[in-house]
Order: sequence, then structure tokens, then C-alpha cells
Amino acid sequence: MNLKKKLAVVAAGAGVAPLILVALPAGVANAHGYVSSPPSRQAQCAQGTVSCGSIKWEPQSVEGPKGLRSCSGGNSRFSELDDDGKGWRATPVGNSVTFKWTFTARHATANYEYFLNGRRIAEFNGNGQQPPPTISHNVNLGGVSGRQKVLAVWNIGDTGNAFYACIDLNVNGGGDPDPEPTTTTTTPPPDTTTTTPPPSSGTWEVGTAYQTGSEVTYNGSSYRCRQTHTAIAGWEPANTPALWQEV
Repeated sequence: MNLKKKLAVVAAGAGVAPLILVALPAGVANAHGYVSSPPSRQAQCAQGTVSCGSIKWEPQSVEGPKGLRSCSGGNSRFSELDDDGKGWRATPVGNSVTFKWTFTARHATANYEYFLNGRRIAEFNGNGQQPPPTISHNVNLGGVSGRQKVLAVWNIGDTGNAFYACIDLNVNGGGDPDPEPTTTTTTPPPDTTTTTPPPSSGTWEVGTAYQTGSEVTYNGSSYRCRQTHTAIAGWEPANTPALWQEV
């Protein structure tokens, strides 16, 4: 490669780097999506319905290789999602259920799959397109009743990975919707994070960089920032419980 070509490559790299920094805000670069309604297990963690570990702060990050059938996506950090005795709340539903995905980083999509008792009960084509901030699918559970666990899978179109979410349901009022949690206890690791004092309150706006502890108003409600990030369209406080906590 001659000197002119080398200089061109260096210049191109220098021009692209700043764009990458803007597109991937600090603290949420690995965030993607999860089933928010009916509340999946990671959504229950984010809402504080069930006491959880680090998944509480990033319910959208349950990512693993395609083809798995586990609630954690094979991710050891989130293995508690595989614990059926943890005390997950089962949402009362009929045989037809609408599942809503909420995305914080939208990837080209191969398809969405839904499994019940190890059997695929529904599939929706993503057509290789980037989804909107939220998307919903109506799924027929096939005449089952009582407590059921549905595994929802978002298969990414441009990588070998998928995102996983388990949803606990009480179908047609049968069975015990909320069994007692197991009595195992775990000792949480020491908290070494540093809390940044929140700045003055303001109205949430796209393009604004928010620090942990920042407080904003959105649609008449107040929210406190959970993770440092730069706001983009689709990350409104009401839609991203992993990033904002209503106060």
C-alpha cells in the first residue's frame, strides 16, 4: 500500500470513530429488547415485583446463541431467570394472548418464535427488517389451562444470536398462579458503584445526555435515570424501565 492510500485509510477511520461514539451511548451499548407485557421474568425483575440480581437493571440484555430453550439464553449472569421456584407472578389470561416486545436497540429481525412445553406454538416473520420501538403478537395457546410458561425468542437477522424471555401465565383461572418461592438465599455482591448527584429537573428530550440519578418529567410523570445514556427516539421514560424509574 502506498503512502497516499495509507493516509486515506487513517483519515477514514478518524472520521468514522466519532459517529460510533454518538450512536452507542455509554452504559447501554449492549441493550436490546424483551417482552414487557404480559410482564416477562426480566420485566418483573425491572419492576421490583421479584427480587433479582443484575438483570433488574438490564432486562433487555438476555442474549444468547440461537436455538436455545432457556429463559436465561444460556447467560450465566442471568441464570436466576431459569429458576421456576423463584416466585414469578403469573398473569391471568385466556387462551389468546398478546405479547408485547419493547426494544432499546433495534436489530434486523429474522423472526419471532413462541414455545409452550417445548413445542413451538407460533412464529412471526421479521422479513429482515428493523422493528419499531415496540411490536405485539397475538398467540393462541392451544386450549391449555392453569399455570403455564411461554418462552418468547427474538431471532436476530444479521448475527447468530437471539434474545430470550420467559412469561408466566395463569390460563383461564386454573391451577396455582403464584407458588411459594424456594427458600434458597444468596448473598449479593458488595455495591461498589458511585452515585452521581442528580442535576436540576427538566423535561425529557431526545439527544440529551443523562447521568445516573438525573430526574426528568415526561407526559406529566417524574422519572429518575437508572443508567447513564444519551436519549434517542424510542427510549422514552415510560417505555424503558431499565433506564428510568418513575418517582
